[in-house]
Amino acid sequence: MASTHVIFLSFLHFLLLLSYLNHGECSGLTSCQKTWCVAKASAEDRDLDDIIRFACSETNCDPIQADGPCFDPNTRISHASVAMNLYYQSRGRNLWNCYFNGSGLIVLTDPSYGSCKYA
Repeated sequence: MASTHVIFLSFLHFLLLLSYLNHGECSGLTSCQKTWCVAKASAEDRDLDDIIRFACSETNCDPIQADGPCFDPNTRISHASVAMNLYYQSRGRNLWNCYFNGSGLIVLTDPSYGSCKYA
């Protein structure tokens, strides 16, 4: 069990070092994979509320307002996912900008739906 944590932490440090060395830019050796940040399905409602408050204090959350394109479905997890992604994208798509106390998940598939377009 401990060796699994050591391997995971080593891998995470490697990714952070790679991010630092690339300064967030793509090089000829790396692919520029688009990523998005969404809420984990297991996130607690009170954590999602805190995330929405925090992310919306740092970014423009108009898309999840009542007349916004991402208001429906009107659920905490949907609104938190949009807010988290807005924050994540505005901060340079770094791993640590999608942590949200363990409630964030980086995905490779665009979570956009209908008129709700994730950045």
